[in-house]
Amino acid sequence: LFVTLSVHAQKSDSIKSMLLPDVVVTETYQQRQAKKSALTVDVADQDFLRKHFTGNFMQAMENIPGVQAMDIGSGFSKPMVRGMGFNRIAVLENGIKQEGQQWGADHGLELDAFNIGAVNVLKGPSSLLYGSDAMGGVIDVVPSAVPADNRVFGDVTLLGKSVNGTIGGSLMLGIRKNAWYSHIRYSEQHFGDYRIPTDSIVYLTQRIPIYGRKLKNTAGIERNIGLFTQYQRRAYKANYAVSNVYQKTGFFPGAHGIPDASRVEDDGDSRNIELPFSKVNHLKVTTHQQYAWEKLILSGDLGFQNNHREEWSAFHTHYGSQPAPEKDPDKELAFNLNTFSASVKARFIGSSSWEHTLGWDGQHQRNDVSGYSFLLPEYRRSTTGMLWLTTYRPNNVFSVSGMRYDYGYMNISSHEDTYLADYLRKQGYDPEQIDFYKWNSHSVNKHYGDYSLSLGLVWTPSDKHLVKVNIGRSFRLPGANELAANGVHHGTFRHEQGDANLKSEQGWQLDASYHLKYRGISFSVSPFVSWFSNYIFLRPTGEWSVLPHAGQIYRYTGAEALFAGTEATVDVDFLRNFNYRISAEYVYTYNCDEHIPLSFSPPPVMRNTLTWQKNRYMLYAEWQSIARQNRVDRNEDRTAGANLFHL
Repeated sequence: LFVTLSVHAQKSDSIKSMLLPDVVVTETYQQRQAKKSALTVDVADQDFLRKHFTGNFMQAMENIPGVQAMDIGSGFSKPMVRGMGFNRIAVLENGIKQEGQQWGADHGLELDAFNIGAVNVLKGPSSLLYGSDAMGGVIDVVPSAVPADNRVFGDVTLLGKSVNGTIGGSLMLGIRKNAWYSHIRYSEQHFGDYRIPTDSIVYLTQRIPIYGRKLKNTAGIERNIGLFTQYQRRAYKANYAVSNVYQKTGFFPGAHGIPDASRVEDDGDSRNIELPFSKVNHLKVTTHQQYAWEKLILSGDLGFQNNHREEWSAFHTHYGSQPAPEKDPDKELAFNLNTFSASVKARFIGSSSWEHTLGWDGQHQRNDVSGYSFLLPEYRRSTTGMLWLTTYRPNNVFSVSGMRYDYGYMNISSHEDTYLADYLRKQGYDPEQIDFYKWNSHSVNKHYGDYSLSLGLVWTPSDKHLVKVNIGRSFRLPGANELAANGVHHGTFRHEQGDANLKSEQGWQLDASYHLKYRGISFSVSPFVSWFSNYIFLRPTGEWSVLPHAGQIYRYTGAEALFAGTEATVDVDFLRNFNYRISAEYVYTYNCDEHIPLSFSPPPVMRNTLTWQKNRYMLYAEWQSIARQNRVDRNEDRTAGANLFHL
């Protein structure tokens, strides 16, 4: 933007005419966000999200190097950053960490993909600012920008997909009136059975046919509604948000319950939802309050979330002595998680160079369970943490250092399975083995306390170069599933087992990045390395479960581990309207105790994208190449490579 202003006196002999120099704005929103953190930061704005939108939030985000989407069927995905996922990635919306059943590989994000303004992705150790569940990175969902002037506005978005016959849409209405801004959005999607490129699958050594190359009973619906209101006047700003996300999705019956090829025969209706299926309802209420003085900014966040998930399946028992429940006999599993969150931050601006942040946050969770099957016991979890962060900005250098201490408490209830004990007794197991296996979970009361450190540097020698280095110590408190899960998780087709003796996860992480922008060429590279003294992972043990139809046991295990890798991108503008972009990512994992790779290691990926854009029109073609993954854990399958072409 170039602005030239001429100032003239009222009288020619009183003041001489002056020509003010040009004002040149050289920094974009993305560049500004990148300079505010010593971590590697990627910003996905509205244009990026629209370009890659599929109705699935994480599938759009995986176009960012280093970010992977763990696809879990029926159009839902989970976030992974540099090979880390589940409870190591914090997803924030309106300043509050999204809390659901994120420990499960079949549980997606309960977010409205249509209701996202922009996304900031922080790669690397972020425990200092966001707590122990952010040791792998943060995905921060930012609301849409407030219009600059008073207006009534809205938008309608329609969505269709052929892979599962998706028909969906979203309607938003908003108003800006002086200090007030509000908008409400309603979204809905309906989809049918998912098409896959195979005629059969193998589950527990049984080959199950896929009729018409459609996964039977993977249809579903999604309904979301959200209200956002903001008030801003002078130094005070407050916003309030209420949202509810509802999803109902069928499970493929060939890998749920007792395997039986007859259950997958085509019923002639690709859009019906029969047993087995899952239902999720996520209610969230949040508020952000902020007041700014000349050298002090005080802010606070409050939030309540209720995540209610149910898995329904025609009553079946793997051992014949268990009777069907009198109420809701087909309710296999149910989790009801209530989360209360609060945080306060005080930001002191001492001078143009110095800035300090003092913060506190706390969270309390209560999870109740029900259903005729067992996977996870009831538990109570409380965490709290204090942080101190100092930033120093002399000239073109930005440095940040900080420390945080967290304390956590976990109370897990015991659960005895008398039906399993009776089954094992009839199978001839000795009393000692029966006593060991009949306890699905033991009572656990544990206290955890640990600290995290961070030291980072951002150097901008010129507007063409940006260099970042960050080193940090991070940790993570083990989750209830890692301590006490013990049962067949049909959504992921495996018997998962926790370990009550696990200690907190600890590690040191080094992250660096370099960005060059010269005329129409942009280049960036971001190497990283992480070492964990006690990395917790779900390991395929090779042990066969005593439960019938359960397969091998996957057990949560701690080990010394190493992560390393890099992301690189080259971006070239040419012929005025064309852009070519090539990006690649690689993650190396290593179990130092057993000298083998870790399980669930993502394969290397490369993307080539050619874009033509003129005025309001854009066309792009992309070739995504996914390498074969041969670096796998024991008892873990290798995965073949693939090529995807997008237009």
